[in-house]
Amino acid sequence: MTETVAAIVAAHRAGTLTPAQTVARSYQRIRDHNDPAIFISLRDEKDAIAEAESLAARKDATRLPLLGVPVAVKDNIDMLGLPTTAACPAFAYSPTFDATAVARLRAAGAIPIGKTNLDQFATGLVGVRSPYGIPKNPLRAELLPGGSSSGSAVAVAAGLVPLALGTDTAGSGRVPALLNNIVGLKPSLGMISTAGVVPACRTLDCVSIFSLTVDDAVTALAAMSGPDGADPFSRDRALGEITGLPANFRLGIPKSGQLIFFGDKAQEAAYRDALKRFAALGATLVEFDMEPFYETARLLYEGPWVAERYLVIRNLLASSPDAIHPVTREVIAPGARLTAAETFSALYRLQGVRKIAERILANFDAMVLPTTPSVYTTAQVLADPVLLNSRLGTYTNFVNLLDLCGLALPASFRSDGLPFGVTLLAPAGRDALLASIGRVFHADTRLGVGANNIAQPPLAPLPASVGQDDIPIAVVGAHLSGMALNGELKALSGRLVETTVTAPDYKLYALDTTPPKPGMLRVEPGTGTAIELEIWALSAAAFGKFVAAIPPPLSIGTIRLADGRNVKGFIVEPAALERARNISEFGGWRAYMAEAAAV
Repeated sequence: MTETVAAIVAAHRAGTLTPAQTVARSYQRIRDHNDPAIFISLRDEKDAIAEAESLAARKDATRLPLLGVPVAVKDNIDMLGLPTTAACPAFAYSPTFDATAVARLRAAGAIPIGKTNLDQFATGLVGVRSPYGIPKNPLRAELLPGGSSSGSAVAVAAGLVPLALGTDTAGSGRVPALLNNIVGLKPSLGMISTAGVVPACRTLDCVSIFSLTVDDAVTALAAMSGPDGADPFSRDRALGEITGLPANFRLGIPKSGQLIFFGDKAQEAAYRDALKRFAALGATLVEFDMEPFYETARLLYEGPWVAERYLVIRNLLASSPDAIHPVTREVIAPGARLTAAETFSALYRLQGVRKIAERILANFDAMVLPTTPSVYTTAQVLADPVLLNSRLGTYTNFVNLLDLCGLALPASFRSDGLPFGVTLLAPAGRDALLASIGRVFHADTRLGVGANNIAQPPLAPLPASVGQDDIPIAVVGAHLSGMALNGELKALSGRLVETTVTAPDYKLYALDTTPPKPGMLRVEPGTGTAIELEIWALSAAAFGKFVAAIPPPLSIGTIRLADGRNVKGFIVEPAALERARNISEFGGWRAYMAEAAAV
């Protein structure tokens, strides 16, 4: 069945399924599932199908990493054509642009189809604080859906879409993943732009990703990552290379007696079993002191960061307080009373704890924790909304304050049949490392994915790695395999590593030269096209000889790949494009030359 992102894209490229058929299937599933609390608003189906048909007609369509993939978008993220409500009708507005994250997904070939429900203003980990209803957990109707990204997680778990965007400030992209038996990826802060996202805590917010597999989440992360001038908090953080399971990897676990499960013995037993699985995969388990992380977690809601949430809704709180969910109002209103002195005091304490955490984190590659200390029913949370919400954040609230990246993974079903999951956490910039470990762990569980118990696909083979003493170089023209100048690479003992595509940040030109040559130019992120290229490995000496022979107007620069990696490769000087032809629609030099030869 074509359920994962990877399977859907493969079917679209092979022609066994069209993007329009996949989009129509999502709409039909939404109707059949019949839970009006999942989506706050949906695009007109005909418009979405028309976008899918237009996409499929592009000459570069098969190069797109998310070709025709339907995506759900949390309704605190702007999507052109639908209102942004943040689950508060009185707050709603009509955006004039897609959020940067949504725009980049579109550029990679995805089809956004609707806006999903959430805990109002992304305040909560439960998924019950919304005037638009409570999405039903597709695993068990009585089980909490999780929040704040409730609709996005449920939509993926129920098979309505294979990919969804959430946000994660204190766990909103990880807690729902656990409760719905799916993957929740919380990237390093600033890796995905938050331009066009309604803030919760602006200094801590992340756009997060829900999917059925780690590989699917990484594909989406690669498409969205990259700096953005519209977001002052964005950072230029390349994803890095996904590898096999690292040799001799070390995982941190809290010291004996420090973990909190609030009496949930089934959760505790499931965590012990997960650690045994990691150990069997070759992990060395290293104990660490959990107390500094608990202290950081307490700072999030007991400290001044509540004032950031207050800033977002202060006008609405003053003019129409009844328009705000009562629990949300109870949580956020105290932010108005925080003083500058209290803020600086908390910042000083946080900086001190950060230094302690840095020393702890230096002892292992990543820590592995239960995603939550327990699981609850919707009825239990409605009866005690603040306390149980707080408990759910025990292992999530400290993460962004300490600038960590996270990956929530399904691990097992407990003895009582409820889902259990773990989260890998590491310092910012180790997103690829977490994915490299997490994809193998998830596959090893042999769990079905989502709520429909669909078998996990085999792990995709990884690209050949570049040798330690080699230098990778990306080629886009006549040096491609089988083309006129490929022999130059082979004469230097070059080795083909992989065929891949750039990020959708480039335009390709046929230069006015004899013989014809391509020139690839980097443009504003998301405004270009993904261009096919090959990566070859050369020794340092061979690389020097090869680069020295490159004639102007071509040169070697840094090229960003679709998976977020940076590699040296061919670029063109802008001055050479005056009489050049823009051939970006072909998606690569090989496709352009093939059409030219057929004329």
